[in-house]
Amino acid sequence: MALTKLNTILKQHVDGLNEKGTSKGNELVITDVKRAQGKFGPRYFIKGYDKKEFLKMNANSYLGMSLRDDVIEAEEKASKKFGAGPGAVRFISGTYEPHIQLEKKLADFHSREAGMIFSSAYVTSLGVLVPLITKETVIVSDELNHNCIIQALRLSRPAKKIIYKHNDMKDLVLKMEEAKGQGKRAIVVTDGIFSMRGDHAPLNEVVDICHKYDNEFEEGVISVVDDSHGVGAFGETGRGTEEYTNTKVDILIGTLGKGFGVNGGYVVSSNEVVNYLRETAPMYIYSNPITVSEACAAMKSIDILAGEEGKTILSHLRKMTKKFEDGIKALGFETIEGEHPVVPLMVRDTPKTADIVKHLTENGVLATGLNFPVVPKGSEEIRFQVSADHTEADIDFALEVLKKYTEK
Repeated sequence: MALTKLNTILKQHVDGLNEKGTSKGNELVITDVKRAQGKFGPRYFIKGYDKKEFLKMNANSYLGMSLRDDVIEAEEKASKKFGAGPGAVRFISGTYEPHIQLEKKLADFHSREAGMIFSSAYVTSLGVLVPLITKETVIVSDELNHNCIIQALRLSRPAKKIIYKHNDMKDLVLKMEEAKGQGKRAIVVTDGIFSMRGDHAPLNEVVDICHKYDNEFEEGVISVVDDSHGVGAFGETGRGTEEYTNTKVDILIGTLGKGFGVNGGYVVSSNEVVNYLRETAPMYIYSNPITVSEACAAMKSIDILAGEEGKTILSHLRKMTKKFEDGIKALGFETIEGEHPVVPLMVRDTPKTADIVKHLTENGVLATGLNFPVVPKGSEEIRFQVSADHTEADIDFALEVLKKYTEK
């Protein structure tokens, strides 16, 4: 067989990852969901664990929208009306009225002129950055940016790529000085919320620096932020890191698949930027859009967040996040403090990270162990993600499981 030699090489590579403890390992398969009952939030059932119930603290669904009956009803109603899938890419016959309505709603939600949806947030970052990066563009990027940004920079061919130290604004200034004269256009790109740590970029300072150096480049300095983990979960009204830092970037990338609990990604910006991307982004032009039913479910989630109930949901989310963060500190664990519902338990050791995750799983708590190369060496951690679905009893349960580990 033609694959015989290649199979051997690929197997050796995966075996090496397993030996080093850096492989992702087998995926947990969810077989059923038990809705919230009494003082506890939802519980999940995993293949291979019989009828054992799990508290899910490894999901991006920060607002609990995915299990809401009204969001599900909006999706089902649209599916019955328009069908299960769009049937084509958008420029052929795959654009439906709800797609247009969703883009308008997202633009309004973020106070922008225009919005544009993609099949996922990962694809959105690729679809936005690659067309905007020319051979005369200098890219200045935070060293801890998400893999989607890293891959976008690899796919594009900028005049120069410069990396600045994580959230270090003094270093960003130094890197902007270095960028001068290297290209006609500069793009400064950063995550809003850094998903492995839960900390946020100081976007107000980033934007100020971009403005300071704008006249140094013929085509200006453009600020681009992927705030997929921020929108819906951060800021007084859930509008993300922009709201939290009281600023506005040039191009904002977000997702429908985290706080809004559905699927898909999006970008909001000026009419000119969005029109350009519709004509040049291959990830948009040649890929089917999200389904009409997903678009309608997303609009329902946005309406909930933008209304009075959204304030209540966010208030509860912040309260549960603070309770869990205070709890793990009281147990003697290290964390990175912040208001975002990503709460990292810093282990800084690969074998111990695996040991704690194993203990959590055996005791009914799902959390994500993050080792190199997902995070830098010495930054190994367990990422807990708090949700508005979680109750005080759920947080107490998770903390009690961690307490048992400290007593082992």
